[in-house]
Amino acid sequence: MAGKQEVKQVNIQIQLDEDVAQGMYVNMAVVQHSHAEFVLDFIFIPPGQPKAKVRSRIILAPEHAKRLAMALRENLSHYEKHFGEIQLPNLPPPIQSTVQ
Repeated sequence: MAGKQEVKQVNIQIQLDEDVAQGMYVNMAVVQHSHAEFVLDFIFIPPGQPKAKVRSRIILAPEHAKRLAMALRENLSHYEKHFGEIQLPNLPPPIQSTVQ
Protein backbone atom coordinates (compact mmCIF):
# COMPACT_ATOMS: atom_id res chain seq x y z
CA MET A 1 0.00 0.00 0.00
CA ALA A 2 1.23 3.47 -0.82
CA GLY A 3 2.04 5.71 2.12
CA LYS A 4 2.41 2.91 4.68
CA GLN A 5 5.78 1.76 5.89
CA GLU A 6 6.34 -1.77 7.04
CA VAL A 7 7.44 -1.96 10.66
CA LYS A 8 9.78 -4.84 11.41
CA GLN A 9 10.01 -6.18 14.93
CA VAL A 10 13.57 -6.20 16.26
CA ASN A 11 14.66 -8.48 19.08
CA ILE A 12 17.27 -6.90 21.34
CA GLN A 13 19.24 -8.76 23.96
CA ILE A 14 19.45 -6.48 26.99
CA GLN A 15 22.25 -6.99 29.49
CA LEU A 16 21.31 -6.40 33.13
CA ASP A 17 24.25 -6.24 35.53
CA GLU A 18 23.65 -7.73 38.96
CA ASP A 19 24.16 -4.45 40.85
CA VAL A 20 21.70 -2.65 38.56
CA ALA A 21 19.21 -5.53 38.87
CA GLN A 22 19.06 -4.91 42.63
CA GLY A 23 17.35 -1.58 42.00
CA MET A 24 17.61 1.57 44.06
CA TYR A 25 14.97 3.21 46.25
CA VAL A 26 14.22 6.89 45.67
CA ASN A 27 11.43 9.06 47.03
CA MET A 28 11.73 12.15 44.85
CA ALA A 29 12.41 13.00 41.22
CA VAL A 30 13.40 16.29 39.65
CA VAL A 31 12.90 16.85 35.93
CA GLN A 32 14.68 19.56 33.96
CA HIS A 33 14.95 20.14 30.24
CA SER A 34 16.56 22.15 27.49
CA HIS A 35 15.65 22.23 23.82
CA ALA A 36 17.87 19.17 23.25
CA GLU A 37 17.40 16.91 26.27
CA PHE A 38 15.50 16.00 29.42
CA VAL A 39 17.40 15.36 32.66
CA LEU A 40 15.76 13.17 35.31
CA ASP A 41 17.39 13.19 38.75
CA PHE A 42 16.22 10.43 41.08
CA ILE A 43 16.78 11.43 44.70
CA PHE A 44 16.60 9.86 48.15
CA ILE A 45 15.64 12.13 51.06
CA PRO A 46 16.01 10.44 54.46
CA PRO A 47 13.04 11.19 56.76
CA GLY A 48 13.63 14.28 58.89
CA GLN A 49 16.90 15.19 57.18
CA PRO A 50 17.59 18.44 55.31
CA LYS A 51 20.10 16.77 52.95
CA ALA A 52 19.27 14.62 49.97
CA LYS A 53 21.38 12.66 47.52
CA VAL A 54 20.94 12.18 43.79
CA ARG A 55 21.05 8.40 43.39
CA SER A 56 20.80 8.37 39.60
CA ARG A 57 20.68 10.86 36.72
CA ILE A 58 19.11 9.85 33.42
CA ILE A 59 19.49 12.03 30.32
CA LEU A 60 16.99 11.52 27.49
CA ALA A 61 16.28 12.93 24.06
CA PRO A 62 12.88 14.67 23.97
CA GLU A 63 11.40 11.85 21.86
CA HIS A 64 12.47 9.24 24.40
CA ALA A 65 11.16 11.39 27.27
CA LYS A 66 7.76 11.48 25.56
CA ARG A 67 7.80 7.70 25.04
CA LEU A 68 8.68 7.24 28.72
CA ALA A 69 5.78 9.51 29.75
CA MET A 70 3.41 7.52 27.52
CA ALA A 71 4.63 4.20 28.96
CA LEU A 72 4.22 5.51 32.53
CA ARG A 73 0.67 6.71 31.80
CA GLU A 74 -0.25 3.34 30.30
CA ASN A 75 1.28 1.38 33.17
CA LEU A 76 -0.34 3.61 35.82
CA SER A 77 -3.70 3.08 34.13
CA HIS A 78 -3.25 -0.71 34.18
CA TYR A 79 -2.07 -0.59 37.80
CA GLU A 80 -5.08 1.46 38.95
CA LYS A 81 -7.53 -0.80 37.09
CA HIS A 82 -6.07 -3.79 38.91
CA PHE A 83 -5.25 -2.36 42.36
CA GLY A 84 -7.38 0.79 42.63
CA GLU A 85 -6.64 4.46 42.34
CA ILE A 86 -3.34 5.67 43.74
CA GLN A 87 -4.09 8.31 46.38
CA LEU A 88 -1.68 11.22 46.60
CA PRO A 89 -1.28 12.82 50.03
CA ASN A 90 -1.37 16.57 50.41
CA LEU A 91 1.94 17.55 48.94
CA PRO A 92 4.31 19.86 50.82
CA PRO A 93 5.35 23.14 49.19
CA PRO A 94 8.08 22.86 46.54
CA ILE A 95 11.55 22.25 47.92
CA GLN A 96 14.26 24.79 47.17
CA SER A 97 17.35 22.79 46.31
CA THR A 98 20.84 23.14 44.94
CA VAL A 99 22.85 20.37 43.34
CA GLN A 100 26.43 20.10 44.55
